[in-house]
Amino acid sequence: MRLDSFFAKETAMTDAPATPQPGDQPAAPSIRVMGQYVKDLSFENPSAPESLRQGVQPNISLSVDVRARGVDAETFEVELVISSEAKGDSGPLFIAELTYAGLFQIRNLDDRARDAFLLIECPRIIFPFARRVLADATRDGGFPPLMLEPIDFSALYRQKLAQQQGAADGGEPAGNA
Repeated sequence: MRLDSFFAKETAMTDAPATPQPGDQPAAPSIRVMGQYVKDLSFENPSAPESLRQGVQPNISLSVDVRARGVDAETFEVELVISSEAKGDSGPLFIAELTYAGLFQIRNLDDRARDAFLLIECPRIIFPFARRVLADATRDGGFPPLMLEPIDFSALYRQKLAQQQGAADGGEPAGNA
């Protein structure tokens, strides 16, 4: 006999009421990573092979964006979009763009907590994997691996909230947002 079948039968035989009663505790939140994947990856090496012979320290610009969308009532896709461009004295050395995504099942969280979880914790979970993909792409392009520093997704979330609040108020956000 399988254990889950046993517990299902055991639960059915108890005298506990089937419907929640006043004062019952709400169901505990449940979070599950259903999968993660490279959604889009682009690496350009426009000046090769000359760019590989220069040996100069490039100027690297980086941008990070987090997007979340509902797939159904309990399933959400979170995308971590990372764009990087390295420039030398003679122009661009490489351009790397990555969209790395995770699919998450989230149950029993209110909307506010769910939104924060989607834009803070979910990208934090998938970031190390996206970082590795980007490092491998730059290394395979002939450059030293681009090793991203950890990102404070909580600060990005607060900054986004401040920008939305400033836009809703019709003015600029206060502080260093």
